[in-house]
Amino acid sequence: MDSYLNQNFDLKSKHSSDEALEKWRTVVGFVKNPKRRFRFTANLSKRYEAAAMRRTNQEKLRIAVLVSKAAFQFISGVQPSDYVVPEQVIAAGFQLCADELGSIVEGHDVKKLKFHGGVSGIAEKLSTSTNTGLSSDAALLSKRQEIYGINKFAEPEAKGFWVFVWEALQDMTLMILGACAIVSLLVGIAMEGWPAGAHDGLGIVASILLVVFVTATSDYRQSLQFKDLDKEKKKITIQVTRNDCRQKLSIYDLLPGDIVHLNIGDQVPADGLFVSGFSVLIDESSLTGESEPVVVNDKNPFMLSGTKLQDGSCKMLVTTVGMRTQWGKLMATLSEGGDDETPLQVKLNGVATIIGKVGLFFAVVTFAVMVQGLLRSKLQEGTIWSWSGDEALKLLEFFAVAVTIVVVAVPEGLPLAVTLSLAFAMKKMMNDKALVRHLAACETMGSATGICSDKTGTLTTNRMTVVKSCICMNVKEINSTNKASFCSEIHESAIKLLLQSIFMNTGGEIVTSKDGRREILGTPTETALLEFGLSLGGDPQTERQASKTVKVEPFNSTKKRMGVVLELPGGGLRAHTKGASEIVLAGCDKVIDCNGEVVPLDEKSINHLNATINEFANEALRTLCLAYLELKNGFSSDNAIPVSGYTCLGIVGIKDPVRPGVKESVAICRTAGITVRMVTGDNINTAKAIARECGILTDDGIAIEGPDFREKSQEELLNLIPKIQVSSHCYFCFKYQLDASNKRINPVIARSSPMDKHTLVAKESADVIILDDNFSTILTVAKWGRSVYINIQKFVQFQLTVNIVALIVNFSSACLTGSAPLTAVQLLWVNMIMDTLGALALATEPPTDELMKRAPVGRKGNFISNVMWRNIFGQSFYQLMVIWYLQARGKAMFELDGPDSTLKLNTLIFNSFVFCQVFNEISSRNMEEIDVLSGILNNSVFVAVLGCTAVFQIIIIEFLGTFASTTPLTYSQWGLSVVIGFFSMPIAAALKLVPV
Repeated sequence: MDSYLNQNFDLKSKHSSDEALEKWRTVVGFVKNPKRRFRFTANLSKRYEAAAMRRTNQEKLRIAVLVSKAAFQFISGVQPSDYVVPEQVIAAGFQLCADELGSIVEGHDVKKLKFHGGVSGIAEKLSTSTNTGLSSDAALLSKRQEIYGINKFAEPEAKGFWVFVWEALQDMTLMILGACAIVSLLVGIAMEGWPAGAHDGLGIVASILLVVFVTATSDYRQSLQFKDLDKEKKKITIQVTRNDCRQKLSIYDLLPGDIVHLNIGDQVPADGLFVSGFSVLIDESSLTGESEPVVVNDKNPFMLSGTKLQDGSCKMLVTTVGMRTQWGKLMATLSEGGDDETPLQVKLNGVATIIGKVGLFFAVVTFAVMVQGLLRSKLQEGTIWSWSGDEALKLLEFFAVAVTIVVVAVPEGLPLAVTLSLAFAMKKMMNDKALVRHLAACETMGSATGICSDKTGTLTTNRMTVVKSCICMNVKEINSTNKASFCSEIHESAIKLLLQSIFMNTGGEIVTSKDGRREILGTPTETALLEFGLSLGGDPQTERQASKTVKVEPFNSTKKRMGVVLELPGGGLRAHTKGASEIVLAGCDKVIDCNGEVVPLDEKSINHLNATINEFANEALRTLCLAYLELKNGFSSDNAIPVSGYTCLGIVGIKDPVRPGVKESVAICRTAGITVRMVTGDNINTAKAIARECGILTDDGIAIEGPDFREKSQEELLNLIPKIQVSSHCYFCFKYQLDASNKRINPVIARSSPMDKHTLVAKESADVIILDDNFSTILTVAKWGRSVYINIQKFVQFQLTVNIVALIVNFSSACLTGSAPLTAVQLLWVNMIMDTLGALALATEPPTDELMKRAPVGRKGNFISNVMWRNIFGQSFYQLMVIWYLQARGKAMFELDGPDSTLKLNTLIFNSFVFCQVFNEISSRNMEEIDVLSGILNNSVFVAVLGCTAVFQIIIIEFLGTFASTTPLTYSQWGLSVVIGFFSMPIAAALKLVPV
């Protein structure tokens, strides 16, 4: 079975081709209800529509860009536009309507932009300021929203419960059973009158309705879970300026006129115009299809929603929001595309197809055998050409049983159990601070053999503080008690240069919050430096007023430095730079000594500074070097800031403590067969120190710098880390291999580039986002991933056992006795126990710590393991033996005689069969361990399902006999049924002792 599944039902976990998706759907030859089976997967026809729309939009945007480039040559000849402002727009206090604004940015219309007075003119017509932003007055914001709309995309209406009921009714086998029920009703009423003749037909109808409503309820609840997850995915904030106050705001609260602050890696949240910024490169490939980044500046200020900042930082004036943007129009179609099927869903659809075909064969043979028995008896009686109503009903009953065998045989719950389990896991993971964007990611994490982690904020707390410094060649510890003496021991001129460097050469910002408190915005590194500058008595406002910024080069992960050029108050230009210590120091040829004088950087001084860097790094401190350069020959803003000739101001060491619990989590990963690797931009010694503290780097481990790592040949890499698979996720999957000394390789890669780390745009393209950036949460995700896989295996083991027993019992009975002991209504009830209730019980089991004490299961591994086959065949054999014994000896054992003896016996067989499934469900909670009761009371869903199954079974036997073809049982018969079912548990325990 597994080889067949791997050959025909093997898809990539992401980005499978349309041909592959179509192929496996074609291979699924026996589908009871396509609408239900493919409900939570991609709508391929809608996806084709979305792709066509995207191509059209890309062509429009390409033309717009080309036209805008050509228009630059004719800007001076702009003629007045015939644009007339609508009255309602004027009444609201604005001078531009939404359509006009949209046409300017979407069409890259330079002429219109020029006519309306450029960016500043448009800001004025939108009643906003590029400096202070919008007013936060609720009435004004409401007016603006009425005129320009909201920054949300139109979503398809959520399906109501009755839609799910209708879709559940589309099951072909249920429709056939329904037709059988109607015929049975008509014939039965005609023969026996009302209500005696309607019992069989009504029983089937009631069973069908029960199956449909339970199925619809389960599916509806799943859809609500996905809806809740979608809400969580949309909780995205961005920094804006309103009321002259920089603050965080949901992207869905943005309005035209807002001033948005964007940095490298951010996605543009709405259409807008560039206000100010430095070195901005935009990746527009998502809209235009062009791979080359676009330079955005004063000359080309157009910024489109859905594109990403590949480099630089800027302020943007929002002009168009929501469905009026090109991204909004595209998303309107894309939202219908759905997710690809997960590998597990595909594989289980294959299992369902195989079993369905087997079930269809058994159903046909069973029907043929039962009809043959009836015909043979009629031939013997010589009544082959005369048929009574009872005989017609019997024939119809045979057909209903055969169809019901197909209903039971096709385990439609398998692929749906995956969806249920994944949806349950996704919701629980949200509580554990992990946002799952794609279902397949849960499966991937369950199979992960390696985790590649960044250091800052993941392994560490991300609360950085300057704790050591080497300013003017003097090494000092920094704490709250010695800051006054720190300043007194350093020359005043050096302190001034240091404060200027800290406050002017920064990507952070010091703002005043709504409640009047001072708040520092920026990366943890920038925050630490700015706090250090404030503690030294610096005033950022004074520094910014004293000099003018000529050019800024934001921090770049490739260069590992940032720089700024300032025009000084007394004339002259000065450049400041800061970044990775060894890189910045390499560009210095002078240093400020302990007297505050600039002296040449001789070998002794270089050795002292390098030793200081290593000392800081060995103490697990992140080091930054600050330097400046007097630009005596002038400077053009079109040129790059120099990288050499600097004077070293000093080196600071920043402490970022390791998160509590990280070391324990790393140890658990090692036990679970998951290799943890650390990839960081820090100095190699810092990386080693942190890795050792976390338990990642062991005595036989390897630490390597990024440049060295990238220079390795393919053969060397294969020997170093076999088969590395790097992708732009927030986690990375590796397959490790033991080296020649039979020891696992735990590399620490220092001074990595964005190509190594993929952190700049990781969150936007990630399948799983760790909301608290905590390494322990990554471990939790891996645990949930394993839980999903093992839960589905439990459910498959349970369901295949029921399938095998139900098929063989009815088939063998039909062949031997000419009738089936399990009727259509009874089989429909068993089907519901299997499909919906079984999935609810077993697919929602929470993860246990035991899951992290076993090796991960690869995607190519056998899904139905030898352990599962052992349990399935062992349980099936026990149940078949019991049922066959009851069929052969049951009447004598219970002294059953009279006209209803067969009905009594069949009821007893049905009851025993159901209780075998109840106790087998408990045994399936753990496929290898004997203790299956541990934690059972903690899973309220499991207990509720068992309780409901038992209660409904009592009702069916005792009160619904006329509909379910059962009769009330005595206490001793009930006791025997329960005991027979219970004995499946010690049988299961004994089976687990058999090695496989």
